[in-house]
Amino acid sequence: MSRVIAIANQKGGVGKTTTAVNLAASLATAERKTLLVDADPQANSTSGIGIERDRIRHSLYDALLDGRPLAEARFNHVHFPCLDVVPATQDLVGAEIELVNKHGREAMMRRALRDVREQYQYVIIDCPPSLGLLTLNMLAAADSVLIPIQCEYYALEGLSQLLNTVKLVQRNFNPALAIDGVLLTMYDARLNLSKQVADEATEYFGSQVFAITIPRNVRLAEAPSFGKPIVLYDVQSVGAKSYLAVAQELIRRVEQGADAAASSGSSSPPPAPSAAEPLPEVPA
Repeated sequence: MSRVIAIANQKGGVGKTTTAVNLAASLATAERKTLLVDADPQANSTSGIGIERDRIRHSLYDALLDGRPLAEARFNHVHFPCLDVVPATQDLVGAEIELVNKHGREAMMRRALRDVREQYQYVIIDCPPSLGLLTLNMLAAADSVLIPIQCEYYALEGLSQLLNTVKLVQRNFNPALAIDGVLLTMYDARLNLSKQVADEATEYFGSQVFAITIPRNVRLAEAPSFGKPIVLYDVQSVGAKSYLAVAQELIRRVEQGADAAASSGSSSPPPAPSAAEPLPEVPA
């Protein structure tokens, strides 16, 4: 069983990269073979996991645009025996333009993943903060999308664009694309605003909202500057405990669904929730 999960939200500053890095690391600590793919030209997941730019010979760009095997760009056993990483470089900035003239441009990532995805139980993709061709490629290659939402004013503004893009991908490129969940980040239990955003998210997304929230945490914010996921930087911090709990909740959702599908005789990977279910409408 392999599940490709795109971490996506076109808004910046919602904890997308923090979630990608720390969720991947937390899955690896749970002994799930995990591949973290940095698809953001800013390459923050790459630096945040501790891969220095001068060590990168090949990157995701080479796999997407030059057809190199993804394995040639991969860094193996990054911090953990179960964690591999495909880095990004600033070359991805030009990928949006270069992909325009490529035949089958929406399927480049799917082809790149073909030879490696079954080596992993989880593939976590950090998508760019936009809804361009790069993000479209990642969604077309993914089994599901996980949406981080920051608990701040206007948190749900523009989310309808992302959901419409998910619907577009379902309709045209990837009918099985599901939503694995909505993760509330930067949560502060002392603020009424955080509680209000949590209530609104639950109203629109229901059980798709993760029971665990990611709090504002200084140690969590410091970890990327040391090139470490939070479970290595400060495993006793509230941020580390939260991401470890999110990983466990994700494992339960995905793997219990897989067990249920296996017992019913279905061989297809189970969406969580079903991609056939209508996506909630969120006010623009």
